[in-house]
Amino acid sequence: MGNKDSSGQPASSTPRTSVHRLRSRPHAQVLIIGGGINGVGTFRDLALQGVDVALVERGDFCQGASGASSHMIHGGIRYLENGEFRLVRESVVERNRLLRIAPHYVKPLQTTIPIFSTFSGILSAPLRFLTHKQGAPTERGAFLIKLGLSMYDFFSRDGGTVPRHQFRGRKRALAELPRLHPGIKYAATYFDASVHNPERLTLDVLQDGEKAGEAGGNGARASNYLSLVSMGGGPAADGAKAGTVRLRDELTGEVFDFSADVVVNTTGAWVDLTNEAMGAASAFMGGTKGSHIVLDHPELLEACQGREIFFEHTDGRIVLIYPMGDRVLVGTTDVDADMAEDAVCTDAEIDYFFDLIGHVFPDVAVHRDQIVYTFSGVRPLPRHDATQPGFVSRDYRIERRGPAKGEAGPAAGSGQRAVAGGVVLSLVGGKWTTFRALAEHLSNNVLAELGLQRKVSTAKLAIGGGAGFPDTEDGVQRWIKEHMAPGRDAARTAGLLTRYGTRAVDVMSHLDAGPDRLLHSTRELSVRELEFMAQNEQLGHLIDVLVRRTSLAFRGLVTGELLNEVAGILSGPLGWDTVARTAEIDHAQEVLERFHGVQVHSLVA
Repeated sequence: MGNKDSSGQPASSTPRTSVHRLRSRPHAQVLIIGGGINGVGTFRDLALQGVDVALVERGDFCQGASGASSHMIHGGIRYLENGEFRLVRESVVERNRLLRIAPHYVKPLQTTIPIFSTFSGILSAPLRFLTHKQGAPTERGAFLIKLGLSMYDFFSRDGGTVPRHQFRGRKRALAELPRLHPGIKYAATYFDASVHNPERLTLDVLQDGEKAGEAGGNGARASNYLSLVSMGGGPAADGAKAGTVRLRDELTGEVFDFSADVVVNTTGAWVDLTNEAMGAASAFMGGTKGSHIVLDHPELLEACQGREIFFEHTDGRIVLIYPMGDRVLVGTTDVDADMAEDAVCTDAEIDYFFDLIGHVFPDVAVHRDQIVYTFSGVRPLPRHDATQPGFVSRDYRIERRGPAKGEAGPAAGSGQRAVAGGVVLSLVGGKWTTFRALAEHLSNNVLAELGLQRKVSTAKLAIGGGAGFPDTEDGVQRWIKEHMAPGRDAARTAGLLTRYGTRAVDVMSHLDAGPDRLLHSTRELSVRELEFMAQNEQLGHLIDVLVRRTSLAFRGLVTGELLNEVAGILSGPLGWDTVARTAEIDHAQEVLERFHGVQVHSLVA
């Protein structure tokens, strides 16, 4: 199979179960376009309500902005200055909730703000609050930060699971973090949360939706690498059903039509382009690009002392430095995005990151050869015209197009399909932290369109491998000890628990069902685990394993030997011949270099 798909990438000749399920029944009550966290969260919510829902994603799940986040689950303290009090309260509540329902991936994150003045910003902050367009960048001093953190604590008082903030004077602050800039006057410390595996959390949410569909018999189904190319109908366009779109399998090039009573557009920064493809151009979006770098830098890692350093840089931009395992993540920029260009981290942004590190850790030298990975994404922000990017709302809204309710449209439970001009709901905005609440809101709108009622809330429903996850470190160690097996030591078992949560039990059942071995190129994967991924996690390309099913690329651990070995193992279950396997290796190298600044020289396949 050496053929290419429409984007020039290696294509597969192996029939995909996910696509077959859509083609064999090409209608659903709801079609969600976009497989980021908000689309996937809505898919899960609707499936739990018994709705016949389908989801398609043109790339891999969590490939766009959802996979290019700052890996934070946070209340958004800086949104207070924007006056977005509703969003902050919702974000804090959802942060606390995710710590409970997704404890396998969402962890408390101790955060410190270095502060260089006492009263700075008191005069300029109201001007920025009122206009969002004016006022030279002026550093926020201790007074404003104390006020903001007090409000933050207030919003977190109900159901809070993290300690309240603390202030330290210069002497105590430097005793705790001795590498901080000696010119600081204070340090404020509070807790938010982090998500080290956003891609796997998204996959857990998706699989929850699929399982809910199976259990409820509503046939909820989803597929990645399936793009919307136009309104459907083809030669029979005059008889096309409402909400009919033409889909293309990006792995095989096959095209087919699919119809739905309600179409939900959750394509993020591409919402307007998706609407245009459906024949109804819009101008809702105005996304901004955010870039990050990942450093292999033991000295900087030590300087952070396990804490995120979250602060205002000299240009007024809120930035962060924080440890993730044995690496350090540094971000982020916030510049208007050109949707015609790839979102990549530029040399100028790298210079900016090095400068901000020096702002708080002046005696820690950083060099380009310590960068192991870079990534960038376009935030799905609303069109903002003259508003400064940092002041653009991170809240969301839902735009509706279609016949007024009560007019010709979907008739719930009647089996009748909508007439031409069906309902389209477009999601504008949204952030990682609030995906569950957003999905509930969006689902309620969909249910109203269908004339249905909510059956269950997701507020207390554990996500995927978070169900039964140990809530203490002692509990984690007991779990690991209980699930070790011949040929699987504590380190390997711990790695599986980290990657899958308690769903690791299903993975280990597969591993133990036949002969297995660890890869030669990494001890973090085995042959049968890769086969499990191929069978259960909708792998489309080799790069999916490296970037989104594992953190190997993020940590700079991809080698030529790894590319060749993983590609060879996946060739069987994914139907790659020699030509296709070589194309997959080339594709992975291209993606790593073009989008992540990583050069990997493969061996001869």
